[in-house]
Amino acid sequence: MTTPLILLLICILSAWAVSTLAELLNALRRSPTPPAGLEDIHAPEAYARSQDYASANTRLRVRSDAVLTLATVLLLLFNGLPLADGLAQNAAASLGFGPLGTDLVAGLLFIGGLLLLSQLLQLPFSLYQTFVLEERFGFNRTTPATFILDRIKGLLLGAVIGGTLLSGILWLLHAYGPGAWIGCWALAAVVMFTLQLLAPVMLPLFFRFEPLEQGPLRRDIEQLAQRVGFSLTGLFTVDGSRRSAKGNAFFTGLGNKRRIALFDTLLNDLSRQEIVAVLGHELGHWKLGHIRRTTLVGVLKIGALLWLFSLLLRWESLFTGLGLQPSPHAGLLLFGLLMAPLSLVLDTLHNLLSRRHEFQADRYAAEVTKQPEALASALRKLARQHLANLTPHPLYVALNHSHPPLAQRLAALESLAAQTRHSGSG
Repeated sequence: MTTPLILLLICILSAWAVSTLAELLNALRRSPTPPAGLEDIHAPEAYARSQDYASANTRLRVRSDAVLTLATVLLLLFNGLPLADGLAQNAAASLGFGPLGTDLVAGLLFIGGLLLLSQLLQLPFSLYQTFVLEERFGFNRTTPATFILDRIKGLLLGAVIGGTLLSGILWLLHAYGPGAWIGCWALAAVVMFTLQLLAPVMLPLFFRFEPLEQGPLRRDIEQLAQRVGFSLTGLFTVDGSRRSAKGNAFFTGLGNKRRIALFDTLLNDLSRQEIVAVLGHELGHWKLGHIRRTTLVGVLKIGALLWLFSLLLRWESLFTGLGLQPSPHAGLLLFGLLMAPLSLVLDTLHNLLSRRHEFQADRYAAEVTKQPEALASALRKLARQHLANLTPHPLYVALNHSHPPLAQRLAALESLAAQTRHSGSG
């Protein structure tokens, strides 16, 4: 067993071990009674169901991660990567392109083939998640036809967008070597910005958008948007109930393509004041610059990773120790495997920033609507609707939660409501 292989196995297995530990600790936090202050979220029977739902999801994630990790380890141990690379090189050469074209096509086939294999390995778990687990707990509204169409559309979009970006990166690296990482960074930043710009065009491929009908709710939302200086170009309802009973709302797009979308399930379960409070939260992300900040952090993160990747391309013994010829496409795969522990750290930092943004957006919504109780009530209803786990383990929260635990959000809103009452009485 070579040193590069040992190093890769350590990186892969250590990241898997930490993620699995977080899952198991989260499962052990299961409690027969809800936390203090959250007793009104679920009735006793519903609370037990929420605990069962969390446990079932944990088991599924642990098994799915174990299968993918085992497949990756077996691929490394039994020389699967050199075999896949050889097949990709032979297929590309048979198409009769020149040297550069052959290298690009081989890279696309190599990366695309392994990604497709990963998707196939995860498909049984996705099917079980949708049609067994979500069905058992009353959430699933997805038909087999919708599931298949969603997967086909996702694969096609991934092939077009991911294939275009990957082609550009591979071409730059083949043409200019490791120093082309700056050009790759610029290309990735352009694609990231373009995806945000085109999100309102792509989302209707999966959801049906209908303008929110005229009435008190639309009037309240438009008044709120005008009050905070948000130029509202689209206010829509989304047929989320066609896939799930869970509610949601989101803000998407840039410039004159900005949209606010409300799931029909959200409209059915929340009051007018609660919906306005939820949208106040979404507008808070825009007003407080969270979207710009997150995008900037994402661009800087990509730049740092591409610089590290350029260093890896010069590490020739890493490739040869695994039976591979040094190449940008093989380097991309090896870099992803080696960075597994770092990815956990980066995800933890990203989630930390995101949770901070959520607290700030909650505060903004409470202040701009002057109804912190309405947002707190909405959060309670959404937690009830989603059978949310009320007792997540801190390590699991750190690794996986972009939103703070419900108890912390409610405590912050209650503190703000108390300050508002005190200020009003004064």
